[in-house]
Amino acid sequence: MWAASCLASCCAACACDACRTVVSGISRRSARIAYCGLFALSLIVSWILREVAAPLMEKLPWINHFHKTPNREWFETDAVLRVSLGNFLFFTILSVLMIGVKNQRDPRDGLHHGGWMMKIICWFILVILMFFVPNEIISFYESISKFGSGLFLLVQVVLLLDFVHGWNDKWVGYDEQFWYVALFVVSLVCYLATFGFSGLLFHWFTPSGQDCGLNTFFIVMTLILVVLFAVVVLHPAVGGSILPASVISLYCMYLCYSGLASEPRDYECNGLHKHSKAISTGTLTLGLLTTVLSVVYSAVRAGSSTTLLSPPSSPRAGAGKPLLPLDKADEQEEKEKNKPVTYSYAFFHIIFSLASMYSAMLLTGWSTSVGESGKLVDVGWPSVWVRILTGWATAGLYIWSLVAPFLFPEREF
Repeated sequence: MWAASCLASCCAACACDACRTVVSGISRRSARIAYCGLFALSLIVSWILREVAAPLMEKLPWINHFHKTPNREWFETDAVLRVSLGNFLFFTILSVLMIGVKNQRDPRDGLHHGGWMMKIICWFILVILMFFVPNEIISFYESISKFGSGLFLLVQVVLLLDFVHGWNDKWVGYDEQFWYVALFVVSLVCYLATFGFSGLLFHWFTPSGQDCGLNTFFIVMTLILVVLFAVVVLHPAVGGSILPASVISLYCMYLCYSGLASEPRDYECNGLHKHSKAISTGTLTLGLLTTVLSVVYSAVRAGSSTTLLSPPSSPRAGAGKPLLPLDKADEQEEKEKNKPVTYSYAFFHIIFSLASMYSAMLLTGWSTSVGESGKLVDVGWPSVWVRILTGWATAGLYIWSLVAPFLFPEREF
């Protein structure tokens, strides 16, 4: 007994030392990656609790105060939502605190980049406290999470458009034949993949002998949008590039597949129903991976503009001269402190807040029934329509990005 106690104490001490070492190694440049790591940790915790926390939560009287105990799926959903709410509050509080940070002299700049041990402790406390709040608060958070998730999906769309336009501009900027050929090859591959993918969708989701008009409409509508992208891009008045159009086309077809794959497993037009468990696990893994990558990219891209929520200070470093002369070291330090921030800290944390809502909806199937096995993820008609509408929103935003400069030439886009 004594030996076991000593071993546990040693393990705890080693763990604390390891955490302290990792936290102290987080520099100013790696702070954004550290936030992404903390978000990824919240996803892992949510996933684990979704699988194992239900028996324990059934015994908590302030959670299970019903006359009739809900089924296991209700407690799984509740556990995910409570972790998500703690994560949402953590990043929302940081976002509010960071509003108005203009330069590195602001004390809140140090709070954003440092104090990691305290921030991790606060994150754990917030997550734990969420398991003591009333069910009514969790129900309200569940409702608003659907809207927050929609906003996050729109952010993803905007970031994708930003990415493909930046990719195209970079390769065109080289102004060499090799890069023009590369543009053509990549565009051709994307279009071949798009139309090949559409053929698979017809095969999987419009089986013969079944009335699958809705699925046919979704697929045909996506193909019409793909053709419309090419027509608009190739119009002389627009003068766009085929690469962004091909990438957006492939993405819209993927969203169409994602929506159709989310149809209930007992729906006769869902050809994946025979592989429900395998598909649900793959959907979850791909969805979580996509979410983490989206958040990482969002965090990096959010840093490219300080005009959102936290505009940069107009005075440049060194504009105001000190009353007393400084030596070179102090002068250099003064210049560093007066540097404007390189990105909006408030918007940066808002991205994580919205992603917390989205990941909760992903893990709970948008808080709908999780199926007979209790293991299906992101399945149900709400998931279907969210994906389909996101694809249409992507198409609309992309077409707008093409025609807006032509319709309003006096404005800068």
